[in-house]
Order: sequence, then C-alpha cells, then structure tokens
Amino acid sequence: MSFMKSLATGLGQALALYGGWGLLAISFLDSSFLSFPLVNDLLLIHLSSRHPHRMLLYAFQATAGSLLGAYATYYIARAGGRFLLRGISQGRVAGARRWLDRNDFVAVLVASLLPPPAPFKVFLITAGVLRVNAARLGAALLLGRGLRFLADGFLGAQYGAAAEAYLKENLVWVSLLTATLVVLISLIHRRLASRRAEKPQPDAPRSSGFSGR
Repeated sequence: MSFMKSLATGLGQALALYGGWGLLAISFLDSSFLSFPLVNDLLLIHLSSRHPHRMLLYAFQATAGSLLGAYATYYIARAGGRFLLRGISQGRVAGARRWLDRNDFVAVLVASLLPPPAPFKVFLITAGVLRVNAARLGAALLLGRGLRFLADGFLGAQYGAAAEAYLKENLVWVSLLTATLVVLISLIHRRLASRRAEKPQPDAPRSSGFSGR
C-alpha cells in the first residue's frame, strides 16, 4: 500500500509538469487505477490562477480525463470485475447498491461531487457490476464532475493562489451542501412526478352512438 502511495505521489508530481494534459492524465488515473486525492482539483486551481483565460480548457480537460477513467473502471467491473470489490468494506458496497437501486443517476451525481474520502470508485465498480445504464452514468458524471471542476477553475481564476487554501479548508462542507441540494431537488422531483402519475385522468368523451348521414 505504501508503495502505491509513493508511486501515485511521484507520478502525480511528474504529470503536473505537463499542464493541462498532465491534468487530464491525473484525472483519468484518479478515476481508474490510482488515487490522487484532491490533486486534480488543486492543480486545476493552480493552472487557472496562472492562466485565467484557459480556465474553461483546463476544466474541460479535467472533466474529460475523469469521465474516461470512470468509464474504464465501470466497463472492467461490468465485464466481470467483482474481484474489484474485494478488500472494500461490505458496508460501503451495500450502501452504494441501495443508492444505485433507488436512483442511479442521482447516486452517481452526488458521488462525483463529493471530495475524498467519499467512496467514488465504489459507486463506479458497483454500477458496473449492476450493469447500470452507461448513458445515464455518463450524464451524471459529466454533470457532477463538470460542475466541480468549473467551480475549481473559477476559484483559481478569480482568487489565485488563495483559492488553494480555501479549497482545502472548505471543500468538504461546500461539496456536502451541494450534494444535499441535489438530493433534495431529486426527492422533490420524484414526489411531484409520483403525484402527477397518481392523479386520476378525466374520462374520455363517450360517443353518442349516432352518425351523420
């Protein structure tokens, strides 16, 4: 485990030297084979603070890398990767399964918004094992990661290096607040949809039985 951590640290430092493309690679690996807790967020803020006019490009590269890495994890699990769940707390797996069974889109969206140590990869692996719809998975990831990285880029472009300290101090509660709002909106939407479905439909007008000549 210590070897993997040291490998991730060294690789992350090396990839960071390549700017936006390094950010894309780190985001890909962070969503797939290795873990770089907050490294892509901090690197995105750093790059956006140095080159504010490229902020949208950096946010796009981080989102694209994370989306590709997430799909790699998902398809490995879908192809028979139950072994990936070994070593993961069964409580986390069971929790992810319950959320995905209730609403796979919202579950993945919330998981993609939350910072470490949120079990993001557990949701991806479980989604693959359960064969969650790939299009819905991608839409949730695109929205969640896109919003997160756009917020990182905006902070970097507006506040520079001070945004890095702000992120470290406030990312957890800001992400939790955002995820809570998403869940509430989803619950309200489902409640309204169920009420519309339960509302009795007016009877169709009956035919008089007479036809014109």
